[in-house]
Amino acid sequence: MLWSLIKILSFVAAVTAVTFGAGMLMEAQGGVTIQYAGVELSFGPFQAVITVLVLIVGLWVLLKFIGLLIAVLRFINGDETALSRYFDRNRESRGFEALSDGLMALASGDGREAMAKAKKADRLLNRPDLTNLVVAQAAVANGDAATAKATFKKLLQDPKTRFVGIYGLLQQNLQAGETDIALKLAEHAFALKPKHLETQDALLKLQASQEDWQGVRTTLNAKLKHGALPRDVYKRRDGVFALSQAQELRGEGKLEAAHKLAVEANRLSPTLVPATLLVARGHLEQEKPKLAAKALLAAWLLDPHPELAAGFAAIAPEESAEDRLKRFSVLTKSAPAHPETKMLLAELNIAIGDYQVARSALGNLATSDPTMRSLTILAAIERGDGADDQSVRQLLTQAISAQRDPQWICDNCGDVHQDWEPVCLNCNAIDSIGWKRPPQSEAVSPQMLPLIVGHMSPVEQDAAFVSPTAKIEVLDDLGGGDATKEPKE
Repeated sequence: MLWSLIKILSFVAAVTAVTFGAGMLMEAQGGVTIQYAGVELSFGPFQAVITVLVLIVGLWVLLKFIGLLIAVLRFINGDETALSRYFDRNRESRGFEALSDGLMALASGDGREAMAKAKKADRLLNRPDLTNLVVAQAAVANGDAATAKATFKKLLQDPKTRFVGIYGLLQQNLQAGETDIALKLAEHAFALKPKHLETQDALLKLQASQEDWQGVRTTLNAKLKHGALPRDVYKRRDGVFALSQAQELRGEGKLEAAHKLAVEANRLSPTLVPATLLVARGHLEQEKPKLAAKALLAAWLLDPHPELAAGFAAIAPEESAEDRLKRFSVLTKSAPAHPETKMLLAELNIAIGDYQVARSALGNLATSDPTMRSLTILAAIERGDGADDQSVRQLLTQAISAQRDPQWICDNCGDVHQDWEPVCLNCNAIDSIGWKRPPQSEAVSPQMLPLIVGHMSPVEQDAAFVSPTAKIEVLDDLGGGDATKEPKE
């Protein structure tokens, strides 16, 4: 503001001085005479003023021409000049326009156009920190893995873009199935930006796929610390992977360390049935059956589960059916309205041949919630009560096509697992295996009375699935026709 005022005042002063001088010359008498080398030039006052002005303008034009010539020479020499700045601005404008077009093409999914524009922007701008990323993303969209990988490697050279380069290489190696390299890249990316959610998830999945359970637990703790995981979810998953770590140590023969981790897993996630079973197994190995029973009972009170009942039966595998019914009363008196409790009590009474009590224990479960297991139990009760073969056969036919009972199923892909797993074997989802009913299907497998009553051989299972009549014969072997038989172990 002040400088502009000074320039305006200076201009006014100069114009005033020139005007005053010109007026003085116009009023002066005589003229101006110039003699040089025998040559004499005479100018009147007005001519003298014009001549002076022409000389000044000519001198100014000469100086400007000399300046332009110098600027051209400097431009040719590569020095920064007004001319070079003009061309630079023009090139930069075209470069940013190409970059903008590349981003638009990338957003619209046109990988080929995005690649062309990104390369043009790279040529015009000479800003690799901006253009390399667009080139890499365009190469990914265009399916050019080699160019994408090479460009991501260029990004590693600049500290500002190093993380982007590592993360891009991580994604490339994941797509190529190079999990070992991807794991190292994920660890490096996590060290640079531990708060980055996608990096956390990628590292977690890679560590889980490599069965690095301690590494998984460390990453989970980082997710909790940075607010990327709710505390209740963290505790559940930490329990899941503590259990996985315990199972691994047990496989290595480190039973004491495995038991400690199993206890920790059970504390973190009391409803995690496999953790409770492993704790009970450890207590039994230490000859502490009461502690094993206590752990199983605590889990049963939270959510009755057939594997908990099987674990409770394993505490005294040689006991008689009557003693088992008596010992199981601590379970059957807990959550009596739960379907699992009803079926368990019915099975125990079938084992001792008390079919009336078994029927009473089962209640209307086979009609209100008909599943393969409840209908099979009802068929065993009917057979034991002396019902005709036609009635029993009808129930078994219904059981074969009925809703299957809960199984270990992945919430992410729906794959059925024989046993619980920390990571789905089909889709690699973490902590997605839950105990729930599978969708109704024509392809069903028979589920007869569980371990508490006895197992069928594979031949008997195949026969029971093929023929309802054969299933009646199996029920005879299970005690349906003879109440004096002991359950098979």
